[in-house]
Amino acid sequence: MRAIEVPEHGSADSMRLVDHDVPEPGPGQVRIRAEAIGVNFADIMQRRGTYPGGPEPPYVPGFEAAGVVDAVGEGVDFAEGDRVVGYPDGGAYREYALCPEGALFDVPAEIDAAEAAGFPVQFLTAHNCLFEWGGLEAGERVLIHAAAGGVGSAAVQLASRAGAEVFGTASSDAKLEYVAALGCEYPINYVESDFAEEITRVTDGGGVDLVLDGVGGETHDRSYDALNHYGRVVAYGAASGTVPRPDVWELLFHNYSVVGFHLGQSMQHDPDRVLGAVPELTALLAEGDVEINVGASFPLEAAADAHRLIEDRENVGKVVLTT
Repeated sequence: MRAIEVPEHGSADSMRLVDHDVPEPGPGQVRIRAEAIGVNFADIMQRRGTYPGGPEPPYVPGFEAAGVVDAVGEGVDFAEGDRVVGYPDGGAYREYALCPEGALFDVPAEIDAAEAAGFPVQFLTAHNCLFEWGGLEAGERVLIHAAAGGVGSAAVQLASRAGAEVFGTASSDAKLEYVAALGCEYPINYVESDFAEEITRVTDGGGVDLVLDGVGGETHDRSYDALNHYGRVVAYGAASGTVPRPDVWELLFHNYSVVGFHLGQSMQHDPDRVLGAVPELTALLAEGDVEINVGASFPLEAAADAHRLIEDRENVGKVVLTT
């Protein structure tokens, strides 16, 4: 089978197409014939060698894949032919992948494989950051950074649907129009204006109750200036490449709270909490109440081009690979 391998840390050009044996499922495992594979910024950080605890080369990158059950191991309830999406063991950029049964979800008939590949990381990260870790309630204000990206676009929809007042940052007019259509009431071009100043102006100094930050660096630091008293920040990444260091005095004197969320670690330690929203979320997707926008699709062998698109901040919505 074909797979993408990272032989050494480096640029997108370091990835190569290789031939691997088709794996056989063991007890509790399911083999899927992948049709679509999600591409995430974490894949890029791992490829660069900047992701804490990331795999050592050579390895197959990727966290999520959607496709059809091709074979099952002992004690598995899935059957051959089932349409599924989930988290493969040993990387997702491959034609056939093994997944633990507990890391697979049924795909509603209304959702195609490319859309399904945008569900596991994006929607579960967004939901948990907003509600489980962020405690968002109806009527509160939330600021979502990188609102046009995969996690951001999911978070905008879920927050808006929950009755929150949504602020979102993006880097272009096209992205601002996109997030506005998803339910972002106050899209802010962070290139042309200071988002904290804009939020202070719009809210008459009230600020937001919650910030979702996957950017880090200066964006994280400026987010405190957009918070109200008792405001919360959920940090789920550092796409800027700079890991933020919160000022404890600032947190103390404003009664701010900052929590971190990591999907993989959370699934290991408390899978029931992290995955509890899967039935609700898949139902919303099937009914069309929320959507997964596949902004760009590349064949598996063009994985480097998919990485470059995200690195250049040109993507809107989800980026996927197809087999």
